[in-house]
Amino acid sequence: MKKVTAALIEKDGKFLIAKRKKGSHSEGRWELPGGKLEPGETPEQCLARELKEEFDIETEVKGLVCSTEFAYRDITIELLVYRVNHIAGDFKLMDHDEIRWVSPKEFDKYRFAEADRIVLDKLIKGSCGSRKTTD
Repeated sequence: MKKVTAALIEKDGKFLIAKRKKGSHSEGRWELPGGKLEPGETPEQCLARELKEEFDIETEVKGLVCSTEFAYRDITIELLVYRVNHIAGDFKLMDHDEIRWVSPKEFDKYRFAEADRIVLDKLIKGSCGSRKTTD
C-alpha cells in the first residue's frame, strides 16, 4: 500500500483545493494538495516537500486530521490528511492547472479524486477517522 499525504490549508473559513493537470492520474479532478511519501521520509516531511514543489510555498505541517484507505484500480493508498499552515510565499501553479479557496458547503460543486471525496465527506459530517474503501 502506498502512503500519500494531503493538506488541509484553511484561510477565512475556506480550504485550498487544486485541479490536477491534464495527463496526470485522475486528470481534471480536484484534490487536496499533497503527494506520495519517499523512502526515509515522514508524512510531515513529505507534505512540506510536496507543497514546496507544487506551489513554491513554505508551510508548517500540524496534526493529523484523519486517514483513509482507498483502492483505485491500479493502486491502493493510505491517504493521511494533515492540517497545514501557510507561512510564506505566493502560490505558483507548478503541478496543477488551477487552485481555488472553497468553503465546505461548496465541495459538492467540484469533481474530486475518489480518495479525497471520501475525506471531504467525512470532514463535513464531522466523522473523519480511518476507513477502507474501494472504487
